Amino acid sequence: MKKKIVLGGIFLAVLAGLLYWWGSSRAAQDPAQRYRTVAVERGSVVQSVSANGTLNPVVLVSVGTQVSGTVKKLYVDFNDQVKAGQPLLELDDALVAASERQSAANVINAQASLDLAQANETRMRALLAQEYVSRQEYDQAAQTLKSARAQLAQAQAANARDRANLGYTTIRSPVDGVVIDRVVDLGQTVAASFQTPTLIKIAQDLTEMRIDTSFAEADLGNIREGLPARFTVDAFPDRQFEGVVQQIRLNPTTQQNVVTYNVRISVANPEHILLPGMTAYVTIGVQSRDDVLLVPNAALRFKPAETVVDKASGGDKAAEKMRAAEAGGAKGKKRAGQGATIHVLAEGKLQPVNVRLGITDGRNTEVLGGEPTSLLQPGTLVVVGENTSGGKAPSSVGMRMF
Repeated sequence: MKKKIVLGGIFLAVLAGLLYWWGSSRAAQDPAQRYRTVAVERGSVVQSVSANGTLNPVVLVSVGTQVSGTVKKLYVDFNDQVKAGQPLLELDDALVAASERQSAANVINAQASLDLAQANETRMRALLAQEYVSRQEYDQAAQTLKSARAQLAQAQAANARDRANLGYTTIRSPVDGVVIDRVVDLGQTVAASFQTPTLIKIAQDLTEMRIDTSFAEADLGNIREGLPARFTVDAFPDRQFEGVVQQIRLNPTTQQNVVTYNVRISVANPEHILLPGMTAYVTIGVQSRDDVLLVPNAALRFKPAETVVDKASGGDKAAEKMRAAEAGGAKGKKRAGQGATIHVLAEGKLQPVNVRLGITDGRNTEVLGGEPTSLLQPGTLVVVGENTSGGKAPSSVGMRMF
């Protein structure tokens, strides 16, 4: 038993020695060979916000019916171009036509009654002047005439309604456009009751379209009407399209305590390759900077081992300064105005530089200032990671050795 304990102790001692030797050899390795670097440069950066949306026609007309009936004829199909007033379909008009003929007969009957009442009133007026009839008899004839006129007007109104309904059995296009949906077939019965049923959908003009998308309230403060937008669609993944922010809807939408606002983007579609219903992946540039110092975002994420920083930068003081900078905002998502720490190769040594960040495009970040400033100039090599090939030490990004 004692022998096993002794052997275990020897094994642990050897393992500790190997780990110490491995850490020391990594720390002593030439930083220029160990680390991957990128030169700081001046350039332009655009900060953007992104969201998914849906392509829709600018004007989409849902054509319905005001009368009930069975579809007797269909004149158009999907993708057909139509003109305003062009017949789209016809409903069986047998019942409506019968109602129209009945109301027309009622008009003739009411007209005959009116003619009789008119003649009777004229005759009674003449007799009243000669005092052959009483005033009461004349008043009754006058009242009959007024009633006949009212009945004629009522019959004419009913006939006009039936004629209109007869005309409604032929459904016509209200606008010029293209048929993008047809929801009825021959022989199908449609019922116009409290809600008008939709029969056909017509997009008025597909050369101009819109994207309806939603942005979170945190992003909305940077979005303004008139800003340019770019988007892609799955049908053409290698092609980028352009649009303009047309409208920011004031009505919010809340889902699971997340507040979003609808943003409408106008899009030109002269080639007619963008179709209604396509998913658009929208990016809106909200801020831009030109001729500014840029560092790659990988440099902001890089964290070296503390032992390397201690030896390369001259001891515990530099490491302590770096840790203080990290605690002041290097962790998490970097936002404009926040501080961070990057590491540069200067005189063959790895040295930390505290920087103040501006806007980012997700790949590069603007640097507003750094300390010490002498280590942050165009051409300065910033560390973005460790070399993991060619026999060099494995990466220690995000790892610390104690």
